[in-house]
Formats: sequence, structure tokens, C-alpha cells
Amino acid sequence: MKTKKLINDGGAAVDEMLEGILAAHPDHLYAIDGSPRSIVAKHGPRDGKVGLVIGGGSGHEPSFLGFVGKGLADAAAVGNVFASPPPDPIIECAKAVDHGAGVLFMYGNYAGDVMNFDMAAEMLAMDDIDVRTVVTTDDVASAPRDQREKRRGVAGNVFVFKAAGAACDLMYSFDEVERIARKANDHTFTMGVALSPCSLPQTLRPNFEIGGDEMEVGMGIHGEPGVSREKLRPADAVTDELLDAILKDANIAPGTRVAVLINSLGSTPLMELYIIMRRVKAQLDEAGLIIHTSLVGNYCTSLEMAGASVTLMVLDDELQTLIDHPCDCAMFRSGKAI
Repeated sequence: MKTKKLINDGGAAVDEMLEGILAAHPDHLYAIDGSPRSIVAKHGPRDGKVGLVIGGGSGHEPSFLGFVGKGLADAAAVGNVFASPPPDPIIECAKAVDHGAGVLFMYGNYAGDVMNFDMAAEMLAMDDIDVRTVVTTDDVASAPRDQREKRRGVAGNVFVFKAAGAACDLMYSFDEVERIARKANDHTFTMGVALSPCSLPQTLRPNFEIGGDEMEVGMGIHGEPGVSREKLRPADAVTDELLDAILKDANIAPGTRVAVLINSLGSTPLMELYIIMRRVKAQLDEAGLIIHTSLVGNYCTSLEMAGASVTLMVLDDELQTLIDHPCDCAMFRSGKAI
């Protein structure tokens, strides 16, 4: 059975979306002439500042281009739906944000992204542009803790990008920005659950099958298999399963401050997300953990997939300062806290 979408043509959906985003946010974003998949912040790049380029496939909005702006990412390279951007728009993003202090690439740990961003970095090196890379690996379900380098990057991107972007905005050195990015990633943990599939604009077909009374714990944001297929249970029980996996993996000491993200995978409404947040707060209180800041909503989606993810970032004074640093992006703004 085909799904229904408000699109014109599946093959044109990404470019038409970008036209709409630029029309809606002209004070924040522009596309590089001749490279419409290279989206740059109007007020981010400046002399002596490390440039932060993020990117990945479309279909995860507001990731990635929604986090382009002053105080966060300087540019985003945009790929097709669930597909890495090719090297060319990545290169154009890097050139646009290079102001002599180096350029940091950040993106989720997926084979296509790694290949294309690495190719871009090699080509930029020939133009004497210093590029370094930090991939995000916050998805607890995708590999054991002792193989964290194999994990996927999912909704925890928001906190990791936020910390790195703040370090850039505060004019930290390239070495310090890279250190912060790696530290932020190491302190961030996510676990998700899917209730229904999504469908790509080109196919209008569900990308996986799941029973009407089932859920898949640990499913990836492109429909990658999770760790278990189970009967759907009440929200508190599902939340406990996600949070227990995170707390076991992160081994957080009582009294520690954390940042919390309750993320919709696309179609799960705020009502359900706040029910999850209610349970997370109760469980963290019981564990003796202190919520410093929290986000609830759509931050890293999978088109119209039903489901949610829970993210914890373990804070210390340094990370808390960076998480609190102001930013002003097209789809995301913060004052003292996110």
C-alpha cells in the first residue's frame, strides 16, 4: 500500500524543501551560488574562528540544516533522503566558513558520510585548508560500549554539535574545539524505539514492516534493525527500558547533572513525548541525577516514523557552560539554556 505525502515529485522533494527553508529563514541562512545543497549561516563565520560544518541526509529535519546559525554550526551540507551529501557541497561549505583557524567536520557515524566527508577533507587539504573530523556515536543500541567507535550518531547530535559550536563561537583554538567535540560525544548517550515505519518520497512505500501491536527497541533513524522486537507496552515501561539501557551504559554517579532530550522520530506527538519526559524525570530523581536542561520535540527525525528516543548528556562545569551558551539558528534558538 502506498503512503500519502504533500509533495510534488519525489525526486524534487529535497530541493523544493530547501527553497522553502531559505524563503522562511532569509535572516539566518543562504545557499552558496552554484551549490544549492550547501547551506551557510549568515552570521556565523568570522575571522579567526574555527568553522563548523555539519551534514548528512535529508529526512531528519530539523537536523542538520536547522542547527546552522550563530553560536552553533556555520554550514550544513545536505544529501538526498537518508543519503550522504557528495563531496562537492561539503567542499563548498568548508571554503565558505574557512577564516584561517581551521574547519571541523561533524556528522553521524555512517559509512557513506564517512567516505564523502573524508574525500572532501582530502581535496581541501590540497588547497591548504586544515580540516579535522569528529563523528558522533551516541546510539547505545548500535554497538557495545567497548566498541563505541562503531556506534551510529543519532539524536544526541544536538548536544554534541551544540557544545562544539559554542566552543567555536567563543573563539577556542582548533585543538580545543576538537577536544570539546570528542568530549561532548563521549558524554552523550541515546536509545530509541520505533512503533511504525516511514516511507521515502521516491517510493511512497513503508521502509520496513512491523505488527500493529509491536515496537522495535533500538531501531536506527534510517530503519536499521534494533536490538529487539517486542509487544508494545505502556509508556512508563517503554521509557524505563530505554533509560535503563542508557544508565547502564553511561554509569553516571548520583549527584551528576545531565541534559535531557526527548526526541520524536517524526509523527509521535508532543503529548506522548511529555508523558515520556514525566517518567524520565521521576527515574532520574530516584537515581539522584540532576536535570540541568531539557529538550522535548522534533530534533532528529526519520520522516514520518512513529517512535521516540531518549538522550542524556552527562555534564560537568565545562560542558554545562557550552550547553548554556546562546545560539540563534533557523529552527533552534537558546538563551541561557537550550
